[in-house]
Amino acid sequence: MLLDDVKIVSFCHFLQGPAAVQYLADMGADVIKVEPIQGAHERHWSGANVFVGGVSGFFLCANRNKRSIALDLKSDEGCKVAKSLISQADIVVENFRPGVMDRLGLGYEEFKDVRPDLIFASASGFGATGPDANRPGQDLLIQARAGLVAATGNPKNLPSPVGCAAADQHGAALLAMGILGAYVRRLKTNVGTWVEANLLNAGIDLQMEALTNYASGNRPAQRFERQENLATWFHEAPYGIYRTTNGAIALSLNDPHELAKALQSEALTALADADRHADRDQYAQAVADEVIRFSTPQIGHKLDTAKLWWAPVCSYDDLLDDPQVLHNNVFQQIEINGEMATLVSHPIRYDGEVMPIRHIATSIGHDGIEILNELGFSTSEIERLRSSGAVGLPQPADKSDSAQMA
Repeated sequence: MLLDDVKIVSFCHFLQGPAAVQYLADMGADVIKVEPIQGAHERHWSGANVFVGGVSGFFLCANRNKRSIALDLKSDEGCKVAKSLISQADIVVENFRPGVMDRLGLGYEEFKDVRPDLIFASASGFGATGPDANRPGQDLLIQARAGLVAATGNPKNLPSPVGCAAADQHGAALLAMGILGAYVRRLKTNVGTWVEANLLNAGIDLQMEALTNYASGNRPAQRFERQENLATWFHEAPYGIYRTTNGAIALSLNDPHELAKALQSEALTALADADRHADRDQYAQAVADEVIRFSTPQIGHKLDTAKLWWAPVCSYDDLLDDPQVLHNNVFQQIEINGEMATLVSHPIRYDGEVMPIRHIATSIGHDGIEILNELGFSTSEIERLRSSGAVGLPQPADKSDSAQMA
């Protein structure tokens, strides 16, 4: 696989860090997830209270293809094991609040002189320094702070967040990209890098087109107030969402003459030469009045025939049955303790292949004994670590990997 023999130690929890490291694990890196003795936060909470075979959906979404060890990092022995892991790693990734790893004796400064080739990646909410460095970084808070909620919603109504953890997920992709860039540098120079990522920057990066236009133009704040069908403040009409008799469609940028012709609309023909920036609200309302006359299949046929840009507004149920999504192998099913979970696949193909799900650590510290053996700890030393509470190890009955591909 692409990242065979790359060793990563992950001190990550919640979503940004775990998702970033999962991208690398999918590509073949040997990722060891270091969890607290009681287990990472994402093992104990899940959106919609979804647990499959006793395993949180939140954990399943961002922790495949990793091995797990549970350590008490506040104990001397637990910290010693962590340092042993780092000493053998190519990459360390952490997303604690700034300063936590330093206080544990596990920060970048601790290792940069003895391991000049080490890649140390830190992710946070607002950055390692600055006036808000210690504020909690959570996706919804970042969406609001980064302007995404205000830009997505209409100031006439209550502003609207994106319906998923967009900043977290984009932040994860950016963090993985930064790590890979640092790894390429290391391959060329044998020099390590401290990689820093944060959610605030990720939330802003999501909006680079809109913010470039806003900050570089005349800052037309009143443009955010727009006709309800329009999707953004900066595209010309009819860019937005329009109701049909049985659903809704998205209309992208289309030639207004061709759109009027496809819908056989005198009203749209009359507006075809209008300035669709300056007169966007009037034009969008006219489009809405025409679209509502058709069902989604009816208008879809007309738009496809005219080779115009559109898409149906799909529900999650629609998505799960979408022929192109199925062709792309976007979802994979896996058995978790006798129950079936559906996971989103790694998003990129390599040589035409989708990355497989090789392993899921279904229990806390699932791979602890194996990892400690690899570090050179004897059976008696492992038992002492278990007895002292420095390391959390599963019971023998829990050690078998109970996650199986369907």
